Amino acid sequence: MSDLQLWPIGNCQVSGLIDRTGALVWGCVPRVDGDPVFCSLLNDGNRDSGIWRFELDGQVSATQEYIRNTPILITRLEAEDGSAVEVLDFCPRYEGKGRMYRPVAFGRIVRPIAGNPRIKVVLRPMKNYGAQTVETTNGTNHVRYLVGQQGLRLSTDAPVGYVLENRTFRIEDDTHFFLGPDEPFVGNLREEIRRIEQSTRKYWQAWVRGLATPFEWQDEVIRCAITLKLCQHEETGAIVAALTTSIPEAPHSERNWDYRYCWIRDSYYTVQALNRLGALDVLEKYLAYLRNIVDSAKGGQIQPLYSVMGESELDETTAAYLAGYRGMGPVRVGNAAYKQVQHDCYGQIVLPTVQGFIDKRLLRIADDHDFESLEQVGEMAWKMHDQPDAGLWEFRTRQEVHTYSAVMSWAACDRLAGTAERLGKTERATLWRDRADAIRARIEKEAWVEGDNNGDSGHYKASFESDYLDASLLQMIDLRFLMPDDPRFQSTFAAIEKELRRGEHMLRYAAEDDFGAPETAFNVCTFWLIEALHLAGRSEEARGLFCTMLGHTTGSGMLSEDLDWETGELWGNFPQTYSLVGIINCAGLLSKPWSEVR
Repeated sequence: MSDLQLWPIGNCQVSGLIDRTGALVWGCVPRVDGDPVFCSLLNDGNRDSGIWRFELDGQVSATQEYIRNTPILITRLEAEDGSAVEVLDFCPRYEGKGRMYRPVAFGRIVRPIAGNPRIKVVLRPMKNYGAQTVETTNGTNHVRYLVGQQGLRLSTDAPVGYVLENRTFRIEDDTHFFLGPDEPFVGNLREEIRRIEQSTRKYWQAWVRGLATPFEWQDEVIRCAITLKLCQHEETGAIVAALTTSIPEAPHSERNWDYRYCWIRDSYYTVQALNRLGALDVLEKYLAYLRNIVDSAKGGQIQPLYSVMGESELDETTAAYLAGYRGMGPVRVGNAAYKQVQHDCYGQIVLPTVQGFIDKRLLRIADDHDFESLEQVGEMAWKMHDQPDAGLWEFRTRQEVHTYSAVMSWAACDRLAGTAERLGKTERATLWRDRADAIRARIEKEAWVEGDNNGDSGHYKASFESDYLDASLLQMIDLRFLMPDDPRFQSTFAAIEKELRRGEHMLRYAAEDDFGAPETAFNVCTFWLIEALHLAGRSEEARGLFCTMLGHTTGSGMLSEDLDWETGELWGNFPQTYSLVGIINCAGLLSKPWSEVR
């Protein structure tokens, strides 16, 4: 079983990962890209620092489940003498006084449910990426942890002395813990925490109620949708690629990257998936984030990623005091990919943004000024469509003209043409249509490999310069560059399947990169394979592969970025938005329609 058996909690401000024993092993403050005060996950599983757990005396088992349609987690701990407790974990989130209450806070309630349980509270946050233990001060009913600029305060009705001294004590009634801002807790602790939890529960269940889910795999889709929403930093609308940093893509590969930032590409796929479910709130907030990014660029180059606050410089360093996931360092902070040139990002800004001009459900409908700003992004797509870049797989040591980037540039011009037509801007529509046609012609000339006399019907290649394949070519259908019945797509799909498929899984590419040959399958590419199989008329095979992938999910219903195609072990940052998007998209594609339900 994978060590990534983790359960995300969060409130779109902070998030945490709970392990299979109920311990909080990963959590950053004051936001997802902040200092991991809970960092046991990346400290070789150190159980004595960067952790918050409840140890049940004589514990023999732990079981976990979410409260239905929420990210509120219940962990049941049982002891050999039959005594048991439940730990309820959540991050507060609900609307009150005209705004969303989503503090930098973690709420935990421990309930005795059988026998005479005795527990020990181990709460040891760290600071500066595991470099130092956190100093404490305390009062009668609270403990202050001197971390960050503002500090954290634990308010509790448990005996504070027992908490500070790690003493085991008998728990005879519900016991409440609220680790939040360093300020006095207002109101009756027991009543307030229960009220906060109930309000949080109602918020999430109401949000889920508004989703347009497919008939089949509803539980899986709902869980993925909730988690994708947790990956949005609501203050700005940014969406992070994952909640973690530096979980390696393969054992000892040093393919360890910090994914706690907003990739324009990953976010495009995320809002696309949630939009298919009708989660417009995520789209609206992300469009606001994009407008700020476009304004800051002033018509110039867009970076592939930014911080959740829109910061452009994300210098990459290593955290020397963290050993890494299972000791497999380095632990990276920041991501040097922000310096890369990736031209697909222009299309990934245009595609979600054009919905703002036509979707009457949105609170803010885009106007002529927005179109003028978006045209600046289109200008960059046109200018750069045939220029070398690092590609969507972010090669660090080489640049080529990547076909996927060129197709994304085509999509940007194509969608701008369509939007201009709807807005009655005939001349602009003609301009963008001509540009889209020119890019298409260039792709057909430079990216197509003619077949031979040995049965090869020809195929598109991953870049204009090199004759290799990558799975992103399957996205030509989703981007509407090709139709599923186009012989060119069918022959390209056949070539990709032959070259990149490994049993029931798909590689990004098979060629060696900056770190050697890939050792694991890339989960979203397997979902692209499933989509292509369905569109090629192999729907039963697609359903089988989809069920196989669902069988690889964690107990929490999550997937990481990568998977060992031989052992099934999960690798890479967690939970990976790309992978959850794959579950949502494939479920929608493969599900029986509601109209057939009897």
